[in-house]
Amino acid sequence: MTASALTWALHETARDNGRRLAPVSLPTGPHTGTLTPVIALDPGRTFQEIVGFGGALTESSAWALAQLPPARRADVVRAYFHPTEGLAYNLARTHINSCDFSVNSWALADTPGDHSLASFTLEPMRRWVMPLLHEARAAGGADLRFLASPWSPPAWMKTNASMLKGGQLREDCRDTWARYYVRFLKAMRAEEGIDFWALTVQNEPAATQPWESCIYSPEEERDFIRDHLGPVLTASAHHDTKILSFDHNRDILEAYAGAVFSDPAASHFVWGAALHWYVSEDFAATSRLLKKFPDKHVLFSEGCWEGGAKPGQWDRGARYARNIIGDLNHGVCGWIDWNIVLDIKGGPNHVGNLCDAPVLVDPATQEVLFQSSFYYIGHFSKFIRSGARRIACENPVDGMQTTAFRNPDGSLAVVVHNPGPDAFEFTLACGPASLPCRIPAFAIQTYTSSAS
Repeated sequence: MTASALTWALHETARDNGRRLAPVSLPTGPHTGTLTPVIALDPGRTFQEIVGFGGALTESSAWALAQLPPARRADVVRAYFHPTEGLAYNLARTHINSCDFSVNSWALADTPGDHSLASFTLEPMRRWVMPLLHEARAAGGADLRFLASPWSPPAWMKTNASMLKGGQLREDCRDTWARYYVRFLKAMRAEEGIDFWALTVQNEPAATQPWESCIYSPEEERDFIRDHLGPVLTASAHHDTKILSFDHNRDILEAYAGAVFSDPAASHFVWGAALHWYVSEDFAATSRLLKKFPDKHVLFSEGCWEGGAKPGQWDRGARYARNIIGDLNHGVCGWIDWNIVLDIKGGPNHVGNLCDAPVLVDPATQEVLFQSSFYYIGHFSKFIRSGARRIACENPVDGMQTTAFRNPDGSLAVVVHNPGPDAFEFTLACGPASLPCRIPAFAIQTYTSSAS
């Protein structure tokens, strides 16, 4: 396969020229620079298989979208999930019980001492969350995969008798809590017709937060998976639902996931580990973990800008591109953003932990703002298909980041990110032939080839 043997197309998002995921005619003239760095592709050298890309369908996202007229709301959901008209998201994460990005704090079985889970109900999800799950599925179609994560067990299962501010799972509630996951999966299938592809054990198990949180040490999470959640899920009708451990930051990925993966009995039950971007950009932590445990997978499950919404700030998108490329180039198999939509202040959030999102809604004016991060994520999700394989991509240019994939149909997708103030000219090479290229300052591009 050579570059000249393929028909190439280019899509670009750039700060200064107004392009937003826009098709661009490829340059036909010669390079003007005296030196042309070469981005060399080798489709014969392949790495991890991609599961997909997506975002979180939180109660806050659902609330923000509900402030829009129905037709406009549907447009935003389609902009994310439609496989051709939108960003082609095929992964969606939601929360079991409430999280910080909920309108208030709630649990699905809130009766103290209810070890039989007789009080379990999906009712707290029905006003806001459930309609959004169905709307996303309608827009995304049969390929949409759902992931569920708990931020905390109900207060009565916790050592601190609260869903908030950390605490731990009580020893006498471990089996009950394991059955809670299965009860959730069963109810979602029976009552809503929604199956879950995967679940994580605990959102951010090392963090005591003002909002819903629950602390596990690496060994406690290992033991809970091995002795409770794994066996209970395996014995249920939902045994095909994958378990991901960890679900926290890169700096402690190896300690937490390693504790589970290195125990044969616990490892048997887990497909892999989930990852967040806060604290660290040590992308190589994933490579180190996967080198030790090559049969496992690492899925990025959450990242956002904290500190409230900052409408129109271009660096939002650049951080996403840097992290997505860094993660993909070190073995991550899929990438899920945090809230798909928030209000113009970065909420609602029932404990005031306001953050940014790729799409913001102003409830007062019903204005919808698509931020740079929306388009930047789309340069990956829209062109790198589920089942794609990362291919070798040699990039000698300091200050420019690249990643490349071969899709199941044989087409190629190459993402080039330039976060700096200077444009770059370069050559995209695949075998003996090459393609002259140019990327503006503060821009991201995706080069796609025809199927071979």
